[in-house]
Amino acid sequence: MREKAFAGLRRYQQAPRPQESEPRQVVATHGRARLLTRERPGKAEKPQAPVILVPSLINPPDVMDLTPRRSLLRHLLREGHDAYLVDWGEPGPADRDSDLADHVEALLPLLAHFSRPPVLIGYCLGGTLAIGAAARLAALGKPAQALATIATPWDFAQYDAAFGAQIERIWEQSRPACDAMGLVPMEVLQSGFWSLDPERTIRKYADFLDLDEDSLAWRGFVTLEDWANEGAPLTLGCGRDLIEHCYGDNLTGRGDWHIAGTRVDPAALACPTLAIASTSDAIVPAATTPPADARIDLALGHVGMMIGGRAEELLWRPLGDWIATHGG
Repeated sequence: MREKAFAGLRRYQQAPRPQESEPRQVVATHGRARLLTRERPGKAEKPQAPVILVPSLINPPDVMDLTPRRSLLRHLLREGHDAYLVDWGEPGPADRDSDLADHVEALLPLLAHFSRPPVLIGYCLGGTLAIGAAARLAALGKPAQALATIATPWDFAQYDAAFGAQIERIWEQSRPACDAMGLVPMEVLQSGFWSLDPERTIRKYADFLDLDEDSLAWRGFVTLEDWANEGAPLTLGCGRDLIEHCYGDNLTGRGDWHIAGTRVDPAALACPTLAIASTSDAIVPAATTPPADARIDLALGHVGMMIGGRAEELLWRPLGDWIATHGG
């Protein structure tokens, strides 16, 4: 199995990568963060709230717009929603102290680009940041239209103790180098996630060796693995916040996260809220999900729920219906 997996890995590394034929359009920028969209298939029938997709800081934002067939962004645009995607950009050493709260504050000027209150849709850690943004907007007297989180960690005390200990060990080993760089390479956290199921990594590359070249499954594997293996580093401040204060001290779950004097409480937001979780998510277990007015539980994996074969049926469409109901 391992020899076959190494052969599959070599095949993946040597696979040709097609160029993006229709790059996303830049709508607004603030610092290194950008707000992106694509051309809409048709015009919206009536004015509506902008839908802002907020991805995680870990891995590129492409998981919410991976390919023409695997894209929540394009699905929402096809359905007539005014949808946009946040790209957090690439931090440098000068950004070393920028923490999670600073990223929330950097999001607010992008939201100010619109005259209508936004619908915020956050995925993974992006959902945690979207909750912070909704709390800040409410404190500023400009509440969001609605907020939905997808596979979002909030109550970090619900993580398995062994996983928490593994993350702590990895951080202890990596911290001196991260301090020197002022950045936390994406691999620091990825190594913790890989430890959840190391055999799966071996198995997926072994299975890739059996796929027909340039088939839909073959192209999908290459695109998804490129996304999973790429990503800008975290700032040192974000890495410290996430590993020490969230995984370590459950900053958010115990109600002690404050941004510019605003206490962030997802149960007290001034807008309708929805939480979407997966009962088979090993990276963000369903028990860690933030409280919300409504909840949807899916039996899909962390990434599969966003771009898998049943994502449109089980996540995109119900989410689009909820947006249509609560998006003004």
